[in-house]
Amino acid sequence: MPYRHRIDTAELEDELIIPQVSSAAVQVVVGTAPVNLATDPKVNEPVLAYTFSEAKKALGYSDDFANYTICEVMDAAFRKFAVAPVIFINVLDPETHKTAVEETTVTVTNRQAVMKTAGMLKAGLVVKNGSTAMTLDTDYTLSFDEDRNLVVTIIAETSPASIKVSGYKLNPAAITKTQIIGGYNNNTGEETGLEVIRKIFPRFGIVPGILTVPKFSSDPDVATVMAAKIHSLNGVFNMFAVVDLDSSTYKIYSNLESAKSAIGVVDPDVLMLWPKIKIGTKIYDYSAVWPSMAAVTDAAHGDVPYKLPSNEPLNASAALTEDETLIDLDFAQAEFVNSLGIATAIHFNGWRAWGDETAAYPGDTSLKNRYISSRRMCLWYRNHFILTYVSKVDDPMRPQLVEAVVNSENEFLNGLAAMGAIPAGCRIVYDEERNIAGNLVNGEIVFSTDFTAWPPAKYILNEIRFNPALISAALGGTE
Repeated sequence: MPYRHRIDTAELEDELIIPQVSSAAVQVVVGTAPVNLATDPKVNEPVLAYTFSEAKKALGYSDDFANYTICEVMDAAFRKFAVAPVIFINVLDPETHKTAVEETTVTVTNRQAVMKTAGMLKAGLVVKNGSTAMTLDTDYTLSFDEDRNLVVTIIAETSPASIKVSGYKLNPAAITKTQIIGGYNNNTGEETGLEVIRKIFPRFGIVPGILTVPKFSSDPDVATVMAAKIHSLNGVFNMFAVVDLDSSTYKIYSNLESAKSAIGVVDPDVLMLWPKIKIGTKIYDYSAVWPSMAAVTDAAHGDVPYKLPSNEPLNASAALTEDETLIDLDFAQAEFVNSLGIATAIHFNGWRAWGDETAAYPGDTSLKNRYISSRRMCLWYRNHFILTYVSKVDDPMRPQLVEAVVNSENEFLNGLAAMGAIPAGCRIVYDEERNIAGNLVNGEIVFSTDFTAWPPAKYILNEIRFNPALISAALGGTE
């Protein structure tokens, strides 16, 4: 350690503001993280974080978003939008996805040697003084500096002028759609990639709201698996997903119909996004930003997702493609993009999300499936009912059970209507015709609910008539 004889201060890296907690838009992020920088690294395990520091402990952090996609969401959620919680699933395994680093001579200055090779791993590091191997925690210690470089600090009695270092570094380029999609190992029971989403509710008791896989979701195979995983999660829950269209291939808004066709997903619980978003000096996949914006919107509306997350601030400075070509859509161009069932961004009183329709549109124009807000409300309500009444499963099937569910749920629906989240008239009933004797004796009971969501006011027109007669009326003239 360096010799110190002074008084000093230091500022700890921490959250800028208290995050808004949203349960309706809990994000699940599958991707890659610089776990060499983590103090308690997690691989293919769900990480629940309410703060940036919590996430950093298990995942590390780097501004290299191209290689570490999880960090995009860490930065956007906790630092740019201040929302929580977020659930992260890192698939980058330092024991597997690594590359050998050949022996390098590094100068020792003030007992410290800095390895400026990105992604260096502590595990497997070999440090030599000449040809003599040095011993960790006896001759040297390891740490990372503020630039995320591995630092070898000499603690031996005598410090050499230079050391030789070899070992391994992370290889994020080894991660492909195969690791992101993941799977289940029948022999070991191991779950990886998108398969790990299943563990979230059993482990944390939290129902995920929005699934995002920045960078990799533009691959048709990944998007297809995402669309499959968001349905019947844990056998009962459902969630929403956001998918990026490839802005490196599709750089012009007029070509986005081909981009959507290339993905091939028309699920109403999926949202297509284009292009990328720039906030300050950093460039993010749109799917790393949209869920946080949606969470802020939900939190501002009672944590109920009835307000469409469109025409809402993105805190952005630009919209651009992969090669950083600026995208400046006007209303007419943005309308064309939206007409394809794709959300984009426009600059009007600041950069704002712009898009009402799900990936099902224009093939499906039903109120239930075309609008983002309708789909999110339906998913949210279904999950609410399960979470609220699962405690009634295996209770005696008595009239009191039916009455309790009907009364309680109608009170809840009336409360939603009172706050303006849904129209008045949504109600649950016990229909005797749906509950035939054969089903009842098998312990099966059916309730029926009329439920709907407000459509967005996506087009507002003021018909203005120029009336010259108002001039003479104002001046008292005669005809």
